[in-house]
Amino acid sequence: MIFPAIDLYNGQSVRLFKGDYNKVTLINKDPIMQAKEILAAGVNQIHLVDLDGAKTGQPKNYEVIKKIRQSFTGFLELGGGIRDYKTAKDYLDLGIDRIIIGSAAIEDPQFVKDLLKKYGGDRIVIGVDGNDGKVAVNGWIEQSNVTMETLIKAMMDSGAKHFIVTDVSRDGTMTGPNLDLLWKLKLDMPQVNFVASGGIRNLKDLHQLKAFGLVDVIIGKALYEGTITLEQIAEVEKNVS
Repeated sequence: MIFPAIDLYNGQSVRLFKGDYNKVTLINKDPIMQAKEILAAGVNQIHLVDLDGAKTGQPKNYEVIKKIRQSFTGFLELGGGIRDYKTAKDYLDLGIDRIIIGSAAIEDPQFVKDLLKKYGGDRIVIGVDGNDGKVAVNGWIEQSNVTMETLIKAMMDSGAKHFIVTDVSRDGTMTGPNLDLLWKLKLDMPQVNFVASGGIRNLKDLHQLKAFGLVDVIIGKALYEGTITLEQIAEVEKNVS
């Protein structure tokens, strides 16, 4: 699936540059309408992020997310600030198709193991974000010493199937995905479904990722720069076998 991204900050849709909360670009004051436009273009999945939640560790855009879920009939995945069982359950009960666990996978691995045991690997996705192969946490504000590969293997052992891999240094930069990183991870762990995120610019990038066996991709800035359109995403989706 190719996921258009809606990043929520203070109830609005924005983009950050390299995850920097001081470099915010407003995309749409009405993310609910934005979600409807994505659906109207024939794209049936969205990647939602509560940026306030990622930064603070608490859900901050719940009401907006609820309204998006009510108006969007397609597949929704959501991350940002999901660090306790109640928050995870609330979102899953709301009808979010799958939730993304990021910082908690390092800071509270038992919590993530419990979620995977209860809900399974298709509803609990692990977000692996970082620089130079090391995982970043708390809205990318802090850098850990844990390698991406170490975290992925630990979560695999707990039942995780899907991992969203984001090179923070490329996010919002329009410089292309980190193909070397993604290729290495895919070679080392071919049984895992890796979702590519960060830096995707155009259809050429999508085709390169597909050639690597990576058909799940998150697109953010490229949509708003116009180098990829919703209509193109819908067309590519039709042709994915």
